[in-house]
Amino acid sequence: MSDEKTVSENRPNVKYNLSYSDTASEGLTFHYNRERRLANAPESVQDIYKEEKKSRFGLFGVLVADRPRRMLFFMIVLLCFLILILSRLEFFDTSHILEGNRVEITGTFYEDTTIVLVKKTVKNQNSYTGAVDIAVSVNTEADQIPVYYHRIFFTMENEEVYRFAVPYNSEELLMVLQTEKNTLKLSFKPQ
Repeated sequence: MSDEKTVSENRPNVKYNLSYSDTASEGLTFHYNRERRLANAPESVQDIYKEEKKSRFGLFGVLVADRPRRMLFFMIVLLCFLILILSRLEFFDTSHILEGNRVEITGTFYEDTTIVLVKKTVKNQNSYTGAVDIAVSVNTEADQIPVYYHRIFFTMENEEVYRFAVPYNSEELLMVLQTEKNTLKLSFKPQ
């Protein structure tokens, strides 16, 4: 037993308490000083830790923070402005004018037929009201193509929608709208 006692007394950490239960955390002191450490650091490290003035959060500042972002932001603004101008000049407009009425024609496929949608919007006070004869045919070079006839009536309403089915399942249809005085010929592609 005396051999064991001498071994435990010869340990280098015999005076240190290795359990946390008896130690108080108040007595601990740390000898770390950031300023002293950074004073001996290279200049590149010192530049990283320099305090910069915090900028306030702003969406515009983030969008134009550097040159690539600035170029992208101004290209987006330019494209939006260009699309706005072209839409005002009616370059994207698929409507047609028939005696003071704006007429938009679309279509959808349903089984072996095409459902044609005619949307009429009054453009001015003197717009046409009355019967409109419609002829629809397939856009091909063949001679014996049947023509489908339909009649709708424009009224004084500002906006009207007419739907009718034609017995064609074609990628492109020809359509003629005829009033008492004018005729509108067009082709459209059902979706």
